[in-house]
Amino acid sequence: MIDMDSNERDFEFNDRDFRRVCELIHARAGIALAPAKRDMVYGRLSRRLRNLGLRSFKDYLDQLEQHGGEEWQAFTNALTTNLTSFFREPHHFDKLREELQARAPRAPLKLWSCAASTGEEPYSMAITACEAFSSMTPPVRIIATDVDTQVLATASQGVYAMDRIAGLDPAMKRRYFQRGSGPNEGKCRVVPALRALIEFRPLNLLANRYDVGGPFDALFCRNVMIYFDKPTQRGILSRLVQHMDDDSLLYTGHSENYLHAADVIQPCGRTLYRRSRRNGA
Repeated sequence: MIDMDSNERDFEFNDRDFRRVCELIHARAGIALAPAKRDMVYGRLSRRLRNLGLRSFKDYLDQLEQHGGEEWQAFTNALTTNLTSFFREPHHFDKLREELQARAPRAPLKLWSCAASTGEEPYSMAITACEAFSSMTPPVRIIATDVDTQVLATASQGVYAMDRIAGLDPAMKRRYFQRGSGPNEGKCRVVPALRALIEFRPLNLLANRYDVGGPFDALFCRNVMIYFDKPTQRGILSRLVQHMDDDSLLYTGHSENYLHAADVIQPCGRTLYRRSRRNGA
């Protein structure tokens, strides 16, 4: 079946092509694309076709499946949605500060940002740790992972437009960010002490095992599971709890719930979960 508006587009893109994209990204990254994402898929992947000098999505997908290589990562990066901000869902960071202070006798403490995106979440965790211990060198280590290598590169640099921190307290901005000047006017960089608390590394949550160590005192896995179907969510949760103690906290997104995985994790607060006592991990 030919897409009705294919003549208005630079590249041929039909129903079969879209189904193939959906199957490939689900197998590769666990992302379940809804039919409404069809235009988004065209817009993002058409850039790859232009870069590679290809004329149709069929040619692109054939090449991807036959030769793959580094293009698999570009394919995954293109279809990964990265929406984040500093201190998104602020009640989580209030709770994290409280937990870090309560666990101080056990230091050093370990935290994991499972879908770090461009870095705002792990840097917010690092700032929270500094505030909790009133120190720029708190006894905290943060692992920050993401399947998208491009956003990880951005996160590692720690450079942002000034408007990304516009909502932060002025004292916090002065303490944790350096304002750019000259050619860097309008930008800011996280201070080196903050960057030193975080280790960025690529990780696909669909992997059979997560080589991140642990157990972690807190795991942030927020606003990423909404892109996975329930069987995929359950598999990921089953692997995450292997990196949790009985009192570790899993921080999740406001639109995510895991009633279907009650034997794996159990709620213990507002969008907070612990490892289920029924879980044998």
